[in-house]
Amino acid sequence: MRKIILSVILITILVLTFVSNFILTDNPIPAEAVKFDTGDTAWMIVATAFVLLMTPGLGFFYGGMVGKKNVISTMLQSFMAMVIVTILWVVVAFGLAFGPTIGGIIGDPTSNLFFQGVGTNTAWSLAPTIPFMLFALFQAKFAIITPALITGAFAERVRFWAYLLFMVLFILIIYAPLAHMTWHPDGIFFKMGVLDFAGGTVVHMSAGWAALAGAIFLGKRKIQKVNPARITYVLLGTGLLWFGWFGFNAGSALGSNGLAVQALGTTTVAAAAAAMAWVFLDKIIGHKLSALGACIGAVVGLVAITPAAGFVSIPHAIFIGAFAAIVSNLVVSKFPKGKIDDALDVFACHGVGGMVGMLLTGVFASKAVNPVVGDNQGLIFGTPTLFINQLIALVAVSIFAFVGSYILFFVVNKITPLRVTEEKEELGLDISQHGEYL
Repeated sequence: MRKIILSVILITILVLTFVSNFILTDNPIPAEAVKFDTGDTAWMIVATAFVLLMTPGLGFFYGGMVGKKNVISTMLQSFMAMVIVTILWVVVAFGLAFGPTIGGIIGDPTSNLFFQGVGTNTAWSLAPTIPFMLFALFQAKFAIITPALITGAFAERVRFWAYLLFMVLFILIIYAPLAHMTWHPDGIFFKMGVLDFAGGTVVHMSAGWAALAGAIFLGKRKIQKVNPARITYVLLGTGLLWFGWFGFNAGSALGSNGLAVQALGTTTVAAAAAAMAWVFLDKIIGHKLSALGACIGAVVGLVAITPAAGFVSIPHAIFIGAFAAIVSNLVVSKFPKGKIDDALDVFACHGVGGMVGMLLTGVFASKAVNPVVGDNQGLIFGTPTLFINQLIALVAVSIFAFVGSYILFFVVNKITPLRVTEEKEELGLDISQHGEYL
């Protein structure tokens, strides 16, 4: 049956793309109608490449943490996100996220099927200085890394084909609505005044809660404590993630401007402060200063500053990074691993880090940093409205992402088993799923 389904998918894509000029109507605005900024365009091309680099970086980050017999499978899960989500985004998901709104919850994909109407002579309303296609491709990289983040929770025990199916459903049913609600001018969170500069709700909270749902649904690994295969991979992956995150956050300014520089600065100091706080806390509670701890701390800081990057000052970014690292470190140490096997602590790092960042955006967002904030500044400036809106969004996204993802895991498991057999788990996913090994 799987062979038949895959054949149908391939043939359908080939046929539709071959005859696309007959079935799709594209009416681009003449080039002279839109004046693009070459500096903004150049920076956003580079930022788009930076963000894509984060996904193989994540592959190294996760791949180094798992046992040696599961390294290839874990890294391939990230790589295949680049493959599957790219095509899915172009075919239908971009329209679901950024198409004309349907009730402020989801976009109408019909106007952007196969990137119909997404050209190089038009512009997105909130990014008028760069081509519309560049904006769409930049956003594609965010969609790519989000399901890849989830994989760390169910590492070493998931069937690869089931993961691919879950990834498709997650993008269509969880990610696209969240992106629309948060970043589309007609989205309900956007109109509420919720601030999420680069993906605290859309990327990290959704991935964190989906990871927790997956860890609960799939159950514990047969052997939970394994020696990391390659700490050097983790160090390399962290470096690539930190590098790529400059595109992730500074690129979300959607131009080569002062706001991009501000986001670059806040991202830099938050990551450094978080890594420092993590290893300091490890030492305080009696652990050794480890490479793994430093790497995880830096990533937590990057996660936490993501929603706030273009809204807060440099000193407040240091606070956000350090505070998030302390909270996530404590959650990791207290998480009920005997009951819930979140293999690589995705929820404690990305979910919790994203929530901390969202709330602290509501505390520290300043119109002096970004005029978009307006009079609804952060709680520290005496205005509670933004904080309340951030809290409402946090609760709503948490419920939607967790419950929705758990239902998706249930549905996928009914279609094809999610978990490998005990024999294949013991053999290792590299051999059992891919016929390869280190």
